[in-house]
Parts: sequence; C-alpha cells; structure tokens
Amino acid sequence: MERKLAVILAADVAGFSRLVSQDEEGTLATLATCRATIAELVGEHSGRIFGSAGDSLVAEFTSAVLGVRAAVAIQRAMHRRNADLPRERRVEFRIGLNLGDVVVDGGDLLGDGVNVAARLQEIAEPAGICISAALRDQVEGKLNFPLAPAGERRLKNIPRPVQLCHVEWRRDDGAARAGSDTQPGLPDKPSIAVLPFVNMSGDPEQEFFADGLTEDIITALSRYRWFFVIARNSSFTYKGRAIDVKQIARELGVRYVLEGSVRKAGGRVRVTGQLIEAGSGVHLWAQRHDRDYSDIFAIQDELTQAVVAAIEPEILMGEGRRAVHRPTERLDAYECCMRGMWHHYQIEDAQISEGIRWQRRAIALDPGFSRAHMALARALASRIAFGFSPAVEEDVAELTAAAERALVLDDRDPYCHYALFTARFVALRFDEALAAAQKAIDLNPNFAFGHFGLGWLRVAMGRFAEAIEPLRTGMRLSPHEPLTFHFMGRMALAHYGLGHYAEAVDCARAALASRRVHPTLVTLLACLGQVGAEDEAAALLPEIAATAPADAAHYWPVVFPYADPRHRAHFLDGLRKGGLPPEALREAEGAASGVGN
Repeated sequence: MERKLAVILAADVAGFSRLVSQDEEGTLATLATCRATIAELVGEHSGRIFGSAGDSLVAEFTSAVLGVRAAVAIQRAMHRRNADLPRERRVEFRIGLNLGDVVVDGGDLLGDGVNVAARLQEIAEPAGICISAALRDQVEGKLNFPLAPAGERRLKNIPRPVQLCHVEWRRDDGAARAGSDTQPGLPDKPSIAVLPFVNMSGDPEQEFFADGLTEDIITALSRYRWFFVIARNSSFTYKGRAIDVKQIARELGVRYVLEGSVRKAGGRVRVTGQLIEAGSGVHLWAQRHDRDYSDIFAIQDELTQAVVAAIEPEILMGEGRRAVHRPTERLDAYECCMRGMWHHYQIEDAQISEGIRWQRRAIALDPGFSRAHMALARALASRIAFGFSPAVEEDVAELTAAAERALVLDDRDPYCHYALFTARFVALRFDEALAAAQKAIDLNPNFAFGHFGLGWLRVAMGRFAEAIEPLRTGMRLSPHEPLTFHFMGRMALAHYGLGHYAEAVDCARAALASRRVHPTLVTLLACLGQVGAEDEAAALLPEIAATAPADAAHYWPVVFPYADPRHRAHFLDGLRKGGLPPEALREAEGAASGVGN
C-alpha cells in the first residue's frame, strides 16, 4: 500500500435534512453555489477535493497552514453569503481538519487520518472549525487568528482520545474599528500598501504611466486571498508627500509597504521597487528592472511575484493557480484608459464626462480591451449616482452594454463583476446585482468596491443591519478612499433604515465634509427631518435645489431604490419633515412609485 502524510479537511452542512424538507429546490441551488465557491477556495490554497456525497466533501492539502487558511476562507465566504438569506434558509458548514497518515487508493485517500477529520467535522459547531492537536502543533504561531483549546474527546470508532482545538475565524479587529478615530489594527493576514511609484522621467505626461503601473501591482497582489491589500485610492493619498513609511503603515494598518520609481527614456523604461517591513524599517527586498517600454506588463508581473515571495514564501505553493491579468498590448488604448480613470477619480461633472470620452476612445482603439469597457461602465455609473447624468436612461443602456462586454472579455476580473453589479443595480434587478457583488468578492476578498456594492445593495433590499458590515469592511480596505463620502452616505442610509437617526446624521455629515454631492445632501435632509433639526435642514435646501439632477424623473428610482414600499415611504417621510419643497417631493414620490414596475 502507498501511504503518505496529509492534511485532511472534512465538511458538511449542519441541519441539511431539515433545510431540504423545508425547501428542497432552494436548498440544493444554494448548496451548488456554495460548492462552487468552496472548490475555488480549496484550489487556490493548493488543495484538492477527492470525495463528495450529498452535502459533504473531503479535501486534501499538502500544507497545514494552507489547509487551515482554506477553512477560514470558506467560513468567511459562507458567512458573507448567509447574511443575504433568511435565518431558516442559511447553509452553515461544519469543518474538521486533521493531520495524519493516509492510504492512497488511486485518486482517493483512506484510513485513520481521514476518519479522524470526519469525526472532528461531526462535533464542530455550525459555521465552526475543529482541528486536531496534531494539526495545531504545525500551525501554532503561523496564523494570526486564535486557536482555542477544547480539551480531549473520544470520537466514534476512533480507539484513542483526541485533543481538540477550535479556530476562532470571526475575529477581525481592523474591520471592527473601521470608521473610528483610532488607528486600524493589523488584520489577521499579511498586509501591504503599495505607494504610488514616483515618476522620475521629468515628463508630466508620464505621470499616468507610473500611476497605472502602481494600480496594476495593487490589482495583481489583491488576487491573493491571503493578503490584505490597501485599495488604490487610499494609497494614492500619499502621492507626492514625504512621509515616513512607519507613519504610513500605522495610518493604514499594514505590516509592509512597497515603494518604487519609474524612469522612462526613449524606448526604455527602468522600474525600481523596494519592500519595507514598516515596524522595523528593514528593507526586505529591492530590485531594478530595465525593459523596453513594450515589456511594461512583464515588469509588473515580475515585481508582483518578487514581492509575494518576499512577504510569505509559503504562498508560492499556490502560485500555479494565480490568475494573471494581462492588459492589452496596445499601449495607446491602455494610455487612454488610464487617462480616463484619472479624470473619473476627480469626481466632478465635467471630469467624469471627460473620463467617459477617454474610455470610449480606448474601446475604439481596442474593442477587446476589457478594462476600458469596465472603466466606461464605472464612469457612467458614477455620473448617474452623483446626479450628473443629463439622460439617465441613455447612460443606463450604455453602462449595461459596457459592463456585459467587459465580463465576456474577462470573467476573472472582480472589477468587471462590480461593473455588472452597477448595471444590474440601476436596472433594479437586485438578485442579479447580489450575485455579481458576491462574485467580485469571491474573486478578490480585498476588493473594497465589492464590499461597498454589497452594502449598498443590502440597503436597497431593506437589510439595513447586514449592510453595515460590508460598508465598514470596504472602508477598512481603503481607509483614505476619495469615495469615502459615497461609502459613508450609504452607511447613513443603513442607520436611517434602522431608525438610528443620530448615527445617520453623523455619517451623512462626515460624508459631506469630504464631498458635497446631491444624494448625500438629500440623505442628510431626511435624517435631520427625523431628529427635528429644522434650522440645519432649512440651510440645506438652497444647495439641494442648486445641485438637483437634470433628469430627476429617472434619477430617483436608481439612486434611492427600495425593494419594500414601506422603506421608501420611510425615507420620503424624512424628506417631508426636513422641508423638501412640494415640487421636488412630488418628483421623488412620483419617480419612486415606479420602482417596482
């Protein structure tokens, strides 16, 4: 017999028979979605599923650390998905892990090592992870989430007692403090911020090139599920500022900082990068790359791989499954796209329209460039959401076409799924929008806008309490996000829906302190109406009138959609109490009445 030492993960659904008896088709459909997510997570942690029956599955890993990380990733993904299901329909997995000797039988594994994992799964709590002491000894000190001893147990048909341990996967101190005045704590995984690469060329026109390279590296690093990567917009707040990396790391709540420079001369480009452990100031890695300008994407790949290896060599075991995002080789289209995104990030009416023009040009140059289609969809969605759109229905149609095309061209890019989320959201197709937001997060758990989209959608669906967690997570992943006002505005609506009017007022005020746009002004007015702050509400009315959208009839249903008419009536009640003029109130009421049609 062929034998080997293996890490075995066994999982099944708690109360599966009860779920099936209550809703057979719905439960099986949910289980199929969960299985697909679990299969991806197992594969991305260098594991393989070798057995499945009914609601159960058994997987093998060659690394104890990766096996436990896979279990944690599975439970966190299931927790996120369950938040959008009624409690009686939630699918909660119990997971057991063991390190033991197994017998190889073709593609199957048998023996005591597998049996112990199966028994540990049976005694695990719903949504819990139970591991053996043998496995704990291999991972102790290598993981940031706690391991809680659970004593010794005798397991069915196992002749010896087994020491048990529970993995406390729910703790995430950094996300819990998102939005507070305290500095964020370090998350329970390797964390990194990529600072904007400095343009050393002396040519201002090359600024966007350095920014684009930085964003590519952030995107590539974010594809690793075991990294906590600060979003692009927060990293870019440090652009052009001479600040000590230790201070940056404290402010962003990360352990590592990557910085570098770009120098272009003629047809050659030189890129330097260095990785710093912020706590000690030690330079872990530094490298210089000289390439032809056309090889810039090879430079990005090499830098990303080198950084990953420097932070945690163990993740190289999963390197084979890394999805490499390779943009178009046509740099003219790439340049147009980068310029368009820069204009979009200025969050002004004329600038967003200019960004849309650049994305259309990029698509004309290269119709197969997925990023340009995605960026066009995002810019159109912003023009609608901020009340800048002169014709909402036309923008929705172009947004939908661009998002669908982006996804056809690259269905592994979380940004493309987020673009589809926006298209389905403004079309009020909430179930499809939910699937797109969840898929974006599945592809990249570090994707701040994926969490934002999920939170915004839950507000529209009336799941106000459940909306707060993803909105906080999005802000934690991007603590200096220029669009923080957008996040905070949705947080205000979540608190408003819960009747927490004082908290809603605070969130709306914080949003307006960053950027004064029409939807946030309207949100604050409703909040002030509910708390009886008549003077402050009256002071807002002239600004609300001055920033009113040109296409109000189509603006209200897509920017303030509510699936439940009672929640819509609640919001309108706040606007009425806040003193919104009768004509504007009629526009909101008339447009809102067509949301469910």
